[in-house]
Amino acid sequence: MNRTDVTFDSAGIPLAGHLYLPARDADAPDAAAPLPAIVVGHPGTGVKEQTAGTYAARLAEQGFVTLAFDAAYQGESGGLPRGLEDPAHRVEDLKAAVSFLTTRPEVDAGRIGMLGICASGGYGIAATAGDHRVRALATVSGVDVGRQFREGADGAQNPAVVQGMLDAAAAARTAEAHGEPVGMFPVFPDTAEEARALGGRHGFEGFEYYRTERGAHPRSAKEFTWSSVDRIATSDQFRFAGLIAPRPLLIVQGTEAVTRHMGTLAFADAREPKELHWIEGASHVDLYDRPEHVGPAVEKLTEFFGRELGGV
Repeated sequence: MNRTDVTFDSAGIPLAGHLYLPARDADAPDAAAPLPAIVVGHPGTGVKEQTAGTYAARLAEQGFVTLAFDAAYQGESGGLPRGLEDPAHRVEDLKAAVSFLTTRPEVDAGRIGMLGICASGGYGIAATAGDHRVRALATVSGVDVGRQFREGADGAQNPAVVQGMLDAAAAARTAEAHGEPVGMFPVFPDTAEEARALGGRHGFEGFEYYRTERGAHPRSAKEFTWSSVDRIATSDQFRFAGLIAPRPLLIVQGTEAVTRHMGTLAFADAREPKELHWIEGASHVDLYDRPEHVGPAVEKLTEFFGRELGGV
């Protein structure tokens, strides 16, 4: 497997990506034949070097061309203000990644799939629903970030929480209109104890992955703009699940994930062909990097994409 740095355009913003190419025998009769490819979207706050890169590399080892990239306004990609999380543009980024893959000689443009992880699971549903070039979609720990902001990761959040955040977002927009700097809020609290107190197990696991040596990366998002909040809170990616058929959908979830109810809701709204696959004992974040859980997930993804994209 070989990794190459690439850049491509997403609605006028340059995106930075890693293109993973499977190792091939130069003397084989089909050495130059184009291969099936998979766009891999990263979780919210993530970058291509973290979970998305893990899955992209593992799937490239199975013979797929894969592309992991940083969302606009984040990581090594362009766009101002920095730290903006814009669901509409995140969907556009995924479509732009598909467009980029169609230009690559290594890729069979008729056999492109998509993998969305965490927030990109929801964005991937919206992107696939509207882009018929995507032949198959899979999600791992997929969530609808709009629903998560409105209802919490477990669906039990007090409605006053999002209303308070929308108040703050509105105040920040007014302040910026009067010449003040772009308003930002921290994605994670300062300590693991605060993360657990504020977000329970899910909040603690996110902190442990993104803020410790387990998965921390200097370019992953530490803050979002307040103007992200109203964009996220009024988005609804899962509503488009029914538009994916007759293209196949695979939803992979951990049995211990706090967010698992969201995947089951998306599955219920989707039409056949569809499959809901459980990874026993895995939490939401376990599926980011824990080998004992990522391995079975990749095995299932390889089976799914190998079947639906025509093999490798």
